[in-house]
Formats: sequence, structure tokens, C-alpha cells
Amino acid sequence: MVRLLARWLPLLLVLMVGGCASTAERTHGRFEARAVKVDGRTAYYQVFIPAGLQARGPAQQGTAPVDVPVILFLHGSGERGGDGVKQTHAGLGPYLRDHRDFPALVVFPQVPGHEEWSGRNNRVALAALDATLAEFGADPARQYLTGMSMGGYGSWNIALDDPRRFAAIVPVCGAVLAPRAVRPTLFVEQVANEADPYAAIAQRLRHTPIWIFHGALDDVVPPDDDRRLHAAFQATGAADVRYTEYPQGNHNAWDATYADPAMWAWLFAQKR
Repeated sequence: MVRLLARWLPLLLVLMVGGCASTAERTHGRFEARAVKVDGRTAYYQVFIPAGLQARGPAQQGTAPVDVPVILFLHGSGERGGDGVKQTHAGLGPYLRDHRDFPALVVFPQVPGHEEWSGRNNRVALAALDATLAEFGADPARQYLTGMSMGGYGSWNIALDDPRRFAAIVPVCGAVLAPRAVRPTLFVEQVANEADPYAAIAQRLRHTPIWIFHGALDDVVPPDDDRRLHAAFQATGAADVRYTEYPQGNHNAWDATYADPAMWAWLFAQKR
């Protein structure tokens, strides 16, 4: 009997571990790697998949979407690279690892090298978002956009590309103009030639619900542009554009923002 148990114990352990893993997958959200080809090149990204949500099979293609929102997250300068993973290590990624019951799909594209959220990188982000919508049948009326620092700039750029696409956007510690002379490539390209770029953004996105977050003591990307943006939105009579400034906050405004239940409740209430 002892020999029989010794012989079958490894198999029993494997089955038990496998059962635990599948149970965890059903009850907890998970990250999975994906890839998309844009302009003939492959780009790698991550998707956070809520508990219980599975990819659609061929028989489900073309059927009505499920009531699951999807968020496009744009990382900051420190997460650039080509590994397809680093972009989950700051901002929204760590929050999701601590909150595996999060109820939305989240798409994490990545900017390579020393590039910005512009041109092909924006097309990659949107291609990854489209692929996620199709794969899981998420609700196209509940697409949300958020980004931090460099990704805050990117949020404006991508939202301005298609002002009707996103149900709401949450730019965190971003800006409009380049924050420092050593980073001249970091700016909102869509309004670069406008006499008043703040008014131009406000005019084009006045119908989109927006909640801007920034730290008052931010010495990396100062809050001045976000203050001017909020004032510009108020001048247009925008229906729902909010601005929260953390009095003691420096550049890391993202941890407080993504930990704020009121922000998530507001975001998920928005629908196109």
C-alpha cells in the first residue's frame, strides 16, 4: 500500500495543483501576453483579463458584446522597452496585482526605446485595444483611456485622434507642452500648431467625460498645463471635466489615483 501511494503521489499532486490553478483563474483576474502586427512589425503587449472571462470561440463571433468594459493604459517613460511586460510594473499594473477582482479588461501596450506615444506607437495601442475587444467581445460603448506621465500626454494625443471613441479618459500627471528643454519630443502633437493648444483640446473633447489628476508639488511634469486645461474646459461649458490636485503630491500621482474608489465608480458609469 505504501509503495502504491508513493507511486501515485506525484500524479495526485500535479492534479491538485492544476485544480487549484484553474480555480484561481476562475476567481481571480490574470495577465496574459499578446502580440499585434502593425506596419509589418510585431509589438508585444499584456492584457489583464477579469475572473471568469474567456476568449470567444468561432461560434460566438459576431454575437452581442458582453457587459465588460475595457481600459487602454499608457505607461510612462520608465516603462519603455521591448519585453512586453515592463509596462505592467508601474501605475495600473501593480494595482491590478493587488486587486485581482478588478471587473474590466485592461490593455497594456509598450513604447520601445526612447520613443513617445505618437505615430506607430499610437497605432499599436489602438490595434491592441481593437484585438482585445474582438477576442473577448467587450462592450465597445465602454472603452476607457488612461495614462500616466508620458502616458498622460499620450492620452490626449490618442483621444484627439478620435474624439468619439472613448467613453471617458483619465490623464494622470501629464501635460500639453514639453516639460523640460531636455525632453523636446514630449508634447501633445495634435495641437502643436495651435495658437492656444489648451482651448483647442477643450473644444475638441468638450463632450468627453474627463478626470485629470496631478500632484501640486510635481517637479518632473509641473501641474501648470493641467490647471490651464481645466480652466479651458470650464470656459467651453464642458459637461463633465474634473480636476483633482493632490496638495502634497509630487510626480507619482498614479498610485493615489488608481487607488481611489470614487474615480473607478465614476469611470465605469460612463458609456458612449
